[in-house]
Amino acid sequence: MILKPIKTRKIYEQIVDQIGQLVVEGHLKPGDRLPSERELVDRFQVSRSSIREAISALEMMGLIEVRSGEGTYIRQVNIESVVAPLAWMLFIEKDTDQELYEARKILEVQAAGLAAERADEEEIHGMFKTLEIMRLDLALHRSGEDADHYFHYAIARATHNKILIRLMNTISDTMQKALRNSRAKLAEDRDTDTPQKLYDDHYALYQSIKDHDVERARQAMMDHLVGVENQLSK
Repeated sequence: MILKPIKTRKIYEQIVDQIGQLVVEGHLKPGDRLPSERELVDRFQVSRSSIREAISALEMMGLIEVRSGEGTYIRQVNIESVVAPLAWMLFIEKDTDQELYEARKILEVQAAGLAAERADEEEIHGMFKTLEIMRLDLALHRSGEDADHYFHYAIARATHNKILIRLMNTISDTMQKALRNSRAKLAEDRDTDTPQKLYDDHYALYQSIKDHDVERARQAMMDHLVGVENQLSK
């Protein structure tokens, strides 16, 4: 029998759990305003930094909305709450890169195939414009993480699958934050051809979707994700 050591939970995680439970039990409803940061410090008897970490986590989970100059409000519960635990896991776990790439292979490889089958001319042109931004980023030695993110989301939109689009929309920001350092590291690796390889991968994806070649699109996405994963493992 294998037993794991007990780990002390961080303070902000306990704050998140309490606020989340209040939402589940109906004590906090969509549109309700949370107490101010100072009030939360007094009520929880914790530091400001713990409150700020908790607010950041809750916002990433999609449970609250921070309105500049107005306060922090509980969001309307909808389909996004289904993937809130995933957002929370990615926020607090530090060693999920491999698992994230496994999940992306399942989700995005099939999305690429659907996009190749269903993408219309406007969506294909949008992917091309994103590629042009990526090409400029490459020439200027910029990381290109934003264009990378938008390109993958454009593929999800081109599936015309409402559930898949909503799922990608919900978790894409979380995935972008979780992978930001990795993308920047790869793009800044000027001792290799990695930046050019990243661009070439995306161009191959674009071309296969433009040609409406379903199997080639799936393979191009798999090759891209496996290549990035292998490069990061080095």
